[in-house]
Amino acid sequence: MSGVLSGRYLARDDAGRWQAAPGRLSFNEGGVRAVTPSDDASRTLILPALSNAHDHGRGMRTTAFGAGDDALEVWIAALGREPATDPYLRAAVAFARMAEAGIATLNHCHNSADPARLVQEAEAVSRAARDVGLRVAFAVPVTGRNPLTYGDPAPLLDRLPGPQAEALRARPARGPSAMDQLAMVEEVAAFEHELFQVQYGPVGPQWVEDAILERIAEGSALSGRRVHMHLFETTYQKEWAEAAYPGGLLTHLDAIGLLSERLTVAHGVHLDDADCALLAERGVHVSVNTSSNLRLRSGLPPIARFLRHGVRFGLGLDGMAFDDDEDALRELRVAWRLARGWGAEDVLSLDRLLDAALIDGRRAILGPSDKGGVLDPGAPADLLVLDTARMTADVLDGCADLVELTVARARAEDVRSLFVGGREVVANGRATGLDRPAAEAELMAQARAAGAMPPDDDLRALQAALADYYRCGCHRHLPQTEPAKEPAT
Repeated sequence: MSGVLSGRYLARDDAGRWQAAPGRLSFNEGGVRAVTPSDDASRTLILPALSNAHDHGRGMRTTAFGAGDDALEVWIAALGREPATDPYLRAAVAFARMAEAGIATLNHCHNSADPARLVQEAEAVSRAARDVGLRVAFAVPVTGRNPLTYGDPAPLLDRLPGPQAEALRARPARGPSAMDQLAMVEEVAAFEHELFQVQYGPVGPQWVEDAILERIAEGSALSGRRVHMHLFETTYQKEWAEAAYPGGLLTHLDAIGLLSERLTVAHGVHLDDADCALLAERGVHVSVNTSSNLRLRSGLPPIARFLRHGVRFGLGLDGMAFDDDEDALRELRVAWRLARGWGAEDVLSLDRLLDAALIDGRRAILGPSDKGGVLDPGAPADLLVLDTARMTADVLDGCADLVELTVARARAEDVRSLFVGGREVVANGRATGLDRPAAEAELMAQARAAGAMPPDDDLRALQAALADYYRCGCHRHLPQTEPAKEPAT
């Protein structure tokens, strides 16, 4: 497909400044062909498509099935109540919503409804990526340790009614072993195509044995496959790591080769200065997930620390956008307002914010060699077209900069078109590859037919016990048994 777009376009100059100028942009499936000046006065803004550096691709929002916002460790306990639905619909609905919000590229940190059927679920997600037309990096989840708590689970069980505690003690391991999960990475890679790539997805250091993390580091170095992992999302994760790794968790991860330019870590809310210096030196990217961190009570991402040490970061929605939607344009605003700096202090510039949203977010997903995120000739034709009529309706001529205005006011409803690889995947604000309203209706019909699991006394007791467990610092006490050593081959 080839085409020409005209209006104002967002350009980044050699000094790193983003400016909107009138012009005509020609493109085809091979990329941007040319951008030429014009006197077009239409109320259209053409910019590089947005990226979502960390998400879980849930078609059902968590609040819809009773997992209300709370501290991460408490909230996770309710996630198992999500009704079973078609994995294709689950992913396709989420992807279509993102496309209609201007997102062309995303990390899909997969949460399996049935770990034994992960490969089949991945095939469905691969089809959803092709049909909706987004670039999707699929992080194959790998987990193995600490299924109940980061530390010794005994104090948690002591806080629960006897029968509930016994049921948890007797609960069998859910799904394949960590080694079997790791083997699935290559099985899932069979579904790769031009819009779907596979990555290692160790869920987080507190949930993955050291020997498995070492295997992942080795596999990534040999294959070049990227790694995507949660890291220090909450203060409790940081405190657990300090107890488990007296020499420093990141020092340990570096020693086994996991820290490299192939790694993206999600959240990083509780990274300290030494951590940031090491991540920057190794070329690790971070996905900043501001709204999610607010909703799950994790804290604010340390943007000033990232900037001070040169850590590159993108922006992610984490399936937890501020208004429980997928509005990536509003997420820009939330991140900007909270990270810009207080009073007259300047921490995050508008130009650096756009770098994160447009360039570094893509590289966090696709790798540092990616050439997207700009409108230069030869760049991928991943293009977002906004109708600026709503946001400029009350603006006096010459009294507002369009770039500043876009960050201050743009919403998903302003998206007119989205092109990915030159293909128009959103036209007139609606996904072209999927009837999103019909797919949403079918997804909800399946969820209702599966049977709801409303919050009950057992869930409330477990969540109360978890909150007390972490408040009292029990996570700092490690289990009596040692972590598993190098698994047998």
